[in-house]
Order: sequence, then C-alpha cells, then structure tokens
Amino acid sequence: MNFLAHTVLAGVDEADRIGGLLGDFIKGPLPAGLPPALASGVALHRAIDGYADRHPAFLASRARVSSRRRRVAGVLVDLFYDHLLARDWPGEPAFRTKSSSTATETGDAHPPLAVYTAAIYAALPAYLHVLPAPARAVAERMCREDWLTHYRNPAAVARAIDQMSIHRLKRANPLAGGFEEFLADPDGFAADFRAFLPDALAFAAQWRERRSKAS
Repeated sequence: MNFLAHTVLAGVDEADRIGGLLGDFIKGPLPAGLPPALASGVALHRAIDGYADRHPAFLASRARVSSRRRRVAGVLVDLFYDHLLARDWPGEPAFRTKSSSTATETGDAHPPLAVYTAAIYAALPAYLHVLPAPARAVAERMCREDWLTHYRNPAAVARAIDQMSIHRLKRANPLAGGFEEFLADPDGFAADFRAFLPDALAFAAQWRERRSKAS
C-alpha cells in the first residue's frame, strides 16, 4: 500500500495515520526510538503490507504488470491503488461510516478529498521531531506539493512513478514510464482494488481491535 491508502486503512487515530503514512521510512525493530503510539501505527502499517502481499486481488494486480516490470510490480500496484482511491473518492467503502476526525463541521460523513488530506497534513508537524530524517523530508515535500490529493490526477501519478525510479530506489530499475501498465488495463486494476479494499479495511479493523484488547 502507498501513502493515501495507508492513512485510510489506519482508521481515525492520529498516531496510526501518521505511522501508516510514513511507516516505510522507519527501519528495524520497533519501537525504533518512536513514541509508543506512533510505533504501534508503524506496526499496523507493516501488518497491512504483509496482508496485501498475500491477498488474491493484490496478487492479481501484480500479475497484470508486464514481464518487463514484474520485479517492481508491487511498487506500481501500490501507486495504482492510491490513484484509484483518490480518483473515486468518496465513493469507497472506507467512507460509509461517519468519522469524527474527518467529518466536516456540518457533520458530513464523506469529507472531500482535499478536506481529508488537509487534516493529515495538519497533524504531521507534531510528529516531525521524532521521525528519522528521510521521513521528515518526505513529509515536508508531501505537504508542500499536496501529493495525496494529486494522486487523483493520472499525470501526477505518472510523475511520481518516474521520480521514484530515480530517488526512492537505489539501484537501476524499470519503474520509469510505469504508469503505462495501468493504462493497459485500468478496468482490471480497478476491479482488483474493489475486491481488495473491503477485505483490507476489515483486516486493519480487526488488528486494531486485537491491539486494544491486549493493551
């Protein structure tokens, strides 16, 4: 899962959302020097990634990626799913229940994407001082350039993939131009995502419930 999907799957707790957003940049055993609540959010992020890697719909999406880019298929599918989530907002099942942390002042249970992402950005500064330098740098760029909202724009996702091929992966890779994989079968990826999201939401909710009972 990529940034936007991880915040949604994290639920309404702020530390879970920040841990979900930046979990990829927290390395090694937890708590990794993090406050307990944030470390728990990173643990949820890791559990969701493991779940996605085993889910039949996610595996089906990876299989849709051409052999040329198969070894980076997981990275591409993460971005494609964020694009689909942003593109179809707020019709996804994640927003069929009212959330006090994302609802508008009028009580709207389905806040616009820009309202939802603004709340994420507003929460980030309180956590920057405990994050490793790479996570802080990404968080600052994400807020400044409004990555999460722009994922609804195909051109923005294509640019993100091309930039990732240079800046996020340290060795030579075939990511550049990877959005063409989505364009080759957009309906197939969308069908996979619709099958995956409700299951992932249920998994994340159950994980949080088990954590609550254990605490």
